[in-house]
Amino acid sequence: MEKTVNQKAWFLVLPVLLLVAFSAVIPLMTVVNYSVQDTFGQNVFFWEGLTWFEEMLSSERMWDALGRQMMFSLIILAIEVPLGIFVALNMPKSGFWSSLCLVLMSLPLLIPWNVVGTIWQIFGRVDIGLLGYTLDALGINYNYTQDTVAAWITIVVMDVWHWTSLVALLAFAGLKSIPDAYYQAAKIDQASRWKVFRYIELPKMAGVLMIAILLRFMDSFMIYTEPFVVTGGGPGNATTLLSIDLVKMALGQFDLGPAAAFSLMYFLVILLVSWVFYTVMTTLEKRDS
Repeated sequence: MEKTVNQKAWFLVLPVLLLVAFSAVIPLMTVVNYSVQDTFGQNVFFWEGLTWFEEMLSSERMWDALGRQMMFSLIILAIEVPLGIFVALNMPKSGFWSSLCLVLMSLPLLIPWNVVGTIWQIFGRVDIGLLGYTLDALGINYNYTQDTVAAWITIVVMDVWHWTSLVALLAFAGLKSIPDAYYQAAKIDQASRWKVFRYIELPKMAGVLMIAILLRFMDSFMIYTEPFVVTGGGPGNATTLLSIDLVKMALGQFDLGPAAAFSLMYFLVILLVSWVFYTVMTTLEKRDS
């Protein structure tokens, strides 16, 4: 007997597909159009082909911004992932204090990005900010608007404060999924705390940690609002990440062709790295199953 397949369910997905087409595909096609053409206004376009892509690939400015962006993302991952795991391991597993910790850990994630930037912009000021005033009183020369190291420390600490909770919550969810039988067997075998973490907790958290790393990489690689509000890309170009440089090129200089080519290469880099993470995640799942 042949099985009947009902295709009417696709009508339920149609509004979402139309919304995605309107909000993502159409703008993407516009960017592609600008990346291969040039214009002097009044809807008059001139075919340029791959000129803008070649110009961007040979641009020292883009490679410098890419280097700063990669360094920022790697620093963020190197700090937030181990710190999130450490916090999750030390959180109460149940009861009132566990619920309280979960609520407190969620609070930074609820704050809008521009508000986070404003908070840390004020927090780091020497004249009115608690952090800046305290460091100045201790004799530490701290000025994120003039010193490159201070600017980098500020935006890194700001991102760690904002997003470590996400890693901690995901790691905590992975720990909660581990059956008590594993811990009981480890206790019978007199396994050390390190061995429990190495052979029980870390493998069981591998899936959620890959999701956390993927989400944090994508977000840190596309970050714009927080560092722009705090430093504006300065001092000089010290904190001009890819997104900030792209906005300056597109809106500040109105170089639509190079900016469009820049944004497409930006998108492809994120897509490539996300695909690598997805491949690793699926490989781990198949190995565990």
